Amino acid sequence: ALEFDADNEDADLSFHVVASAAGGMERVEATKGLDMNGARVTLNPRYNVVDEEADVVVGWENGDTNVKLTASADNQEVNVKHRIDNTNIELTASRDNQEVVIDHQMDNTNVKLTASADNQEVTVSQQLDANNRISPTVNRNGDVSIEWERTLGDDSSLTATLKPNDSLNVEWKDNDWTANVDMGLDGTNINGANVSIKRDVTF
Repeated sequence: ALEFDADNEDADLSFHVVASAAGGMERVEATKGLDMNGARVTLNPRYNVVDEEADVVVGWENGDTNVKLTASADNQEVNVKHRIDNTNIELTASRDNQEVVIDHQMDNTNVKLTASADNQEVTVSQQLDANNRISPTVNRNGDVSIEWERTLGDDSSLTATLKPNDSLNVEWKDNDWTANVDMGLDGTNINGANVSIKRDVTF
């Protein structure tokens, strides 16, 4: 897949397009920002060309509180985020699901708890040094994943996420370029790979 981003800072307007390797357009969206009485409002209409589905995301942000409403013909979802000192609390509610996330920062350690009716998981992220961070995650079923991020300098980084006997994802960011490689795992065997590349463009 190919991703294209374009931004116009003066107009507070951006566009995002996803196309297939064969050249066909898959998804397109635009984001328009507005400042209203000290708060920031964003309007984000989106259209999936392949599925012929459309929705719109309306965001409102004021200080430590952020509210986002996503609405389509089939579903509506509200997301509320609030920050208290070093703790972030996030609540997401839709017709079919409710989820709460509590994220707490302590020096070089971050603890994140995610809980819904179907699953609970905890992630402990440790900043090892200026350039390396490791983040193991475990859920209520005992499934484990490990993420390692290394800062390469000059707005560049390499992130690898391993889910044993499931998948390996490697993301490489280099300034405006981002490349992702997703590989399925069966034991020590790799079952194919999907590659995506995108670049941010400012105009």
